[in-house]
Amino acid sequence: MSKHPSAEIPETLFDDPAEEERWRARFSAPRNSLPDWALDAPDRNLYVSNSSGVWEVYAWDRATETHRQVTDRPNGTTYATISPDGETIWWFSDTDGNEFGRWVTEPFAGLPVDASVAAAPPGVHEGYPAGLALGAEVVVCGASTDEGTTIWASRAAEDGGYHPARVIYQHEQDADVAALSHDESLLVLAHSEHGDSRHPALRVLRVRGDEVDDAPVAEKWDGTGKSLSALGFPLIAGDPRLLVSHERRGRSELLIWDVENDTETELLIDLPGELSASWYPNGTALLVTHEHEARCVLYHYDLASGALTRLPTATGTVTGADVRPDGTVEYSLSSAERPAAVRALYTDGSDAVILQPGGTPAPPSQPLRDAFVEGPGGRVHALYARPEHAPDGPLPTVFSLHGGPHAADEDRFSAYRALWLDAGFAVVHVNYRGSTGYGSRWRDAIEGRPGLTELEDVAAVHDWAVASGLTDPDRSVVEGASWGGYLTLMALGTQPDRWAAGIAGVPVADYLAAYEDEMEPLRAFDRALFGGSPDEVPERYRDCSPLTYVDKVRAPVLVLAGENDPRCPIRQIDNYLDRLAALGATYEVYRYDAGHGSLVVAESLRQRAAEVHFARRALAAG
Repeated sequence: MSKHPSAEIPETLFDDPAEEERWRARFSAPRNSLPDWALDAPDRNLYVSNSSGVWEVYAWDRATETHRQVTDRPNGTTYATISPDGETIWWFSDTDGNEFGRWVTEPFAGLPVDASVAAAPPGVHEGYPAGLALGAEVVVCGASTDEGTTIWASRAAEDGGYHPARVIYQHEQDADVAALSHDESLLVLAHSEHGDSRHPALRVLRVRGDEVDDAPVAEKWDGTGKSLSALGFPLIAGDPRLLVSHERRGRSELLIWDVENDTETELLIDLPGELSASWYPNGTALLVTHEHEARCVLYHYDLASGALTRLPTATGTVTGADVRPDGTVEYSLSSAERPAAVRALYTDGSDAVILQPGGTPAPPSQPLRDAFVEGPGGRVHALYARPEHAPDGPLPTVFSLHGGPHAADEDRFSAYRALWLDAGFAVVHVNYRGSTGYGSRWRDAIEGRPGLTELEDVAAVHDWAVASGLTDPDRSVVEGASWGGYLTLMALGTQPDRWAAGIAGVPVADYLAAYEDEMEPLRAFDRALFGGSPDEVPERYRDCSPLTYVDKVRAPVLVLAGENDPRCPIRQIDNYLDRLAALGATYEVYRYDAGHGSLVVAESLRQRAAEVHFARRALAAG
């Protein structure tokens, strides 16, 4: 391995102290996730916050209005849930962000002096998390390793712990614990025994303590290319209705499946875009989340009458919503202008912030505008923003490509976007083919040709941005992280004339080596995406690997990589960097001791400063 040039990290990005303080404040401002409450003790809640400077798990007792930091680890913690009685917190313990570990438990009130967290339930081996369902008496959890997926069941012991777990499912293909009925008698697994983890099927099993019946209660699979997702049972003992997301008509819609009788009712809700939902506590209505063209709206849907009532939320993106036992809808909402807030919509129609983080709120930013551009595969939706006081005429522009690939850029707050705007760049987001929110066909259009397909849409939007006068073609920067980092490296190699610089965070850089080293759930995803493994379709992996085009790269490139990343492992990134070095390319590297991104605020600040500083230097040199 060659010694690679390290990225420069400036002490400041702006000469004006107020501007410097503002961009840092957007990243440092305390933020909280939507609380998750105990089903039988709704005053006991968990949420994730960056208040300590690292994203960690917090316990919130609403009865006493007390908050307690639960986890305190160098690289942060985000996976956590709470038992139905509110007595026990479960959180996932990995090593330095590598996502490989096990579930551990501690009391909601905190550990006694000199006590430590307990691995739970006993008998479960380490792995990548594959779902967790907690009941009052039963716990079901899954783990994935190179050998496939294992799922265990355990039951509560008299001493407050759990009996040794029993294996109830094993398969070489990807699977996940999807739902547990309120009376803990029905368990739903999402599985890909048919070989396509991107479009799972559902299986319902009868639970008897820590055992399950051999014969399934019911099975549902809609066939090739059609996903099913279990959204949950009502909070009513003995109710066999499972809310399911399906895509039989080419987009995410809803149905209710009576799993005991194996009958279903499709809910024909006449809204464009895609739908998700959760139950109201009494089981007579649904809280529907409607996603359309990068914005979200909430609805109350009455199951008996079919009446659909829009809830009075502001314009933006809902990143989580649920209904409390008293009918209050709690949700997290942000827009490009407004930082996220956790709010409650009460039954009397009033709306208020309920979980206010301490400290100074994040400064606001600029709104996003929409552009619809005709591309080779259909209309591409892009979102863009100009700096507030930008001069007339074309601007240096950052084309920010989202990860996933099955995700989307939305009208939500981003401290990262705000930083680029403050630095004088226009910002363009492209919801390329492969993005969610635009139907199943759009999402799956990259199958067999990932990377190259998305970049056709990026090129169409880049052409529009130049023709519209937004973008200076000689000062176009492409950047992204994860799948966006992969697309960035692919863009630099396959579209070298378009880009003046590239910034690739935690990318796939050498697809053949990445497949060898990545976590097994991602290998399963890749097999479904490419139509086979590298041994089966080697030419597809080569055609869609940035390493294949590295000798075409002409623009300066910055690569950011986590040493412990199980998704985009470090060896395949080193392979790409070694080739850049051998070619005498202009590039820099930022390595950090974490996994697929960082949960540490100070680390995020360093990385963002390095990126903007790199882009400025690259454009000045060009």
